[in-house]
Amino acid sequence: MKLRPSESDAQAKSYRWRSTLVLGLVALGAVGLAARAIELQLVDHGFLAKQGDDRSMRVVKIAAHRGAITDRYGEPLALSTPVDSVWANPQELDDNIDQLPKLARALKQDQETLARRITSNLDREFLYLVRHMPPDQAARIKALGIPGVYLMREYRRYYPAGEVAGHVVGFTTVDDQGQEGLELGYDQLLNGEDGAKRVIQDMYGRYVENVESIRAPRPGGDLVSSIDLRIQYLAYRELKSAMQEYSARAGSVIVIDVDTGEVLAMVNQPSYNPNDREQLKPDLYRNRAATDIFEPGSSIKPFIIAAALASGQYRPDSVVDTSPGFVKVGIKVFEDEHDLGAIDLATILAKSSNVGTAKVALSLKPEQIWNTLTSLGFGRVTGSGFPGESAGMLSNYSHWRPIGIATLSHGYGISVTPLQLAHAYATIGAGGVMRPISFERLSGPVPGERVLDPKVCSELIQLMEQVVEKGGTAVRASIIGYRVSGKTGTAFKSIAGGYSTDRIMAVFAGLVPASHPKLATVVVIDEPSRDVQQGGTLAQGGTVAAPVFSNVMSGALRLMDIPPDDLQNVPATTLVQANEGP
Repeated sequence: MKLRPSESDAQAKSYRWRSTLVLGLVALGAVGLAARAIELQLVDHGFLAKQGDDRSMRVVKIAAHRGAITDRYGEPLALSTPVDSVWANPQELDDNIDQLPKLARALKQDQETLARRITSNLDREFLYLVRHMPPDQAARIKALGIPGVYLMREYRRYYPAGEVAGHVVGFTTVDDQGQEGLELGYDQLLNGEDGAKRVIQDMYGRYVENVESIRAPRPGGDLVSSIDLRIQYLAYRELKSAMQEYSARAGSVIVIDVDTGEVLAMVNQPSYNPNDREQLKPDLYRNRAATDIFEPGSSIKPFIIAAALASGQYRPDSVVDTSPGFVKVGIKVFEDEHDLGAIDLATILAKSSNVGTAKVALSLKPEQIWNTLTSLGFGRVTGSGFPGESAGMLSNYSHWRPIGIATLSHGYGISVTPLQLAHAYATIGAGGVMRPISFERLSGPVPGERVLDPKVCSELIQLMEQVVEKGGTAVRASIIGYRVSGKTGTAFKSIAGGYSTDRIMAVFAGLVPASHPKLATVVVIDEPSRDVQQGGTLAQGGTVAAPVFSNVMSGALRLMDIPPDDLQNVPATTLVQANEGP
């Protein structure tokens, strides 16, 4: 059927109109796209580029390397090893929540716990998932390619000597900040300053390009400590052995170089391994040698004798009558185990006569005793800078009464730290020159400050030699080939209402070689059990602490190549064996 002309014209017009409309819409769309493209390229380019950079460019930390701690000969005591920490951007990870099961398995974490951590921190852009993973394990996490999960290079502290040097070296926090010991005391030296750089990352957290360095990292400085790891190990071994033998509660050993004031060894028991963070408990990591105070007992008596010699009222051969074996001061009776009669100062020390020492102390002016004790450092810190060091307790002489002076003369009513006591003996060994305690290796002798007459110190050292000779209280502190000068101490511990009758502090403090002291050492054993070898009698400084001193010093003297000063008393068989060699 044919269309009439009028109908054909109408259809043609409709087609042309629709075509024009479509072409117009296409043209309008093209103009709009072109306008939008121009707007994006010219008007909004800066904004869009910034947004792109914000999504791909990051400022990352460059971890600084913490300085190492070594012993005086370069043996490592604390090192930083590279590790990787796994972190996440919760906002990105939440967009890829389907990857969470795979991530939880790789991290060996509970999936629900991990999900709660992520979803509860969606307002943050940084969240640690695991700190300090070995690099090979962290690389496997990174290889999963989970968006929003990244790695950060950090450093973890490692202590090669473990618990042997744990108390003196200390440890750091997980963020590598010094927490105890030398790590804390020298944190400013050891701690570096982290750097920063701007990088471009892809969607998997991989670095595509280093854009710029914002701040270069500054590594920390190294600390060469005064510790001799060989002597440290000797002290650790002997103290631990004594602790086990006598089932003691705690103990400390300190070795000081007389010429420099350097601490060559400082050990405590119980100890801890700073590599195991589960052991980082106050009762274990507290450095008892510097922080704990105790009444030193008879180990204080040499300083009372020093005050007597310095006063001019006494000479080394002065005689004191101790009959009838006790002395009453006020309402208190002080007694010796036996009536020693008239004895000289050497015998007072050798027999540790409470009566003799009390009579000497009471004959002096209180100010004379106080001046001697304070000049030797009692009642104040040693100046070592060791964190947590205690000053001990020594009241002013203006508060003293006769009974207090008598009590003080044999080591009660005064509290010291093992470090203080060792420092005082080192001062005597140095001829009355007090040198600051140092935990840094020094290049040579230190001038120090003279606090006592060298003649007094020389006489006192000779008097203390008889303590270690036959008939003295510390025969077990003797060392073959060397003269030893020292003093025992056995102090009953203070308890509520008075003093215990079976809980003691066993002490030995000494100097070697006595002819020219090089080392000052203090051994403290807290609450040793009764001495089985002595028929179950109460353990004392001469039986518990003195052998530790002997064993440590015997090895230290040879390690330091200090020549013997008593070869005339060495058994002939020993000399023959030494000359023949292995």
